[in-house]
Amino acid sequence: MLILLRGFENILTFVKIVRDPAEIPLDGPRPRALVPTMGFLHEGHIELIRRAVAGSAETVVSIFVNPLQFGAGEDYDTYPRDLERDAALAEEAGADWIFHPDPERMYPPGYATSVRVAGPLTERWEGERRPGHFDGVATVVTKLFGLVRPDRAYFGEKDYQQLQVVRRFTEDLNLGVEIVPVPTIREPDGLARSSRNVYLTPELRPRANVLYRALRAVREAAAGGASPEQARVMGEKVLAEVPEFEPEYLAVVHPETLEPLQEWVPGARGIVAGRFPAVRLIDNMEVWIP
Repeated sequence: MLILLRGFENILTFVKIVRDPAEIPLDGPRPRALVPTMGFLHEGHIELIRRAVAGSAETVVSIFVNPLQFGAGEDYDTYPRDLERDAALAEEAGADWIFHPDPERMYPPGYATSVRVAGPLTERWEGERRPGHFDGVATVVTKLFGLVRPDRAYFGEKDYQQLQVVRRFTEDLNLGVEIVPVPTIREPDGLARSSRNVYLTPELRPRANVLYRALRAVREAAAGGASPEQARVMGEKVLAEVPEFEPEYLAVVHPETLEPLQEWVPGARGIVAGRFPAVRLIDNMEVWIP
């Protein structure tokens, strides 16, 4: 166990960091909340921590860049990391301690087990474009639940398909953890907060809110009486306004199964993903409210 002492933005920070899974305290106050992150915390993560602190007796933040959820050619090696900064921010938001294991401790020699959610929920959208990604997510989150033993876990709606996958395996495996969703935190211009936003160049940053604007167009079209397909087409027209952005998908889907919709259902979700040079962005929004 390591105690980190650091000044950050005039805050003197004492925060307990547990690196060894064998040293995780299991007899702390209840209920215990877990906020799983890959670090490089932003305001979206901070909101998760604040929500967890408000609803729990003890809040644990995990900071672990999980190699299993990165595919070939993705940014595992370059993913932004700054533990001291993250520790200061997490402590300021009210976290009680941080779990920050090394990959070798999470996946020691001989490790041979994975968790997989089968079926359409993981085969479309992110699952199609990032093969194996959700297996990595399901495996690490299951391990974190087993190690930290939280009563609740907080996940942002920004990674909406991931949220549904986590809900699915948590229920299927009877893990006994309440999954608490937290709405997406956005920049003033609508861009969803993401650790990968640091990859955006100053020239492209003002144009990166095109995902948000496209989803807004879908919502406005739905409110005006358009069908799901008609609303989706309106969103695609907005994406086409920014030639630097290469769309991968824009869809209107069921809020639980993520199947494409022909007719509106309560909570229908618009989901979008694509690439600017050097960065891939995703976003989503509830687009039909009866």
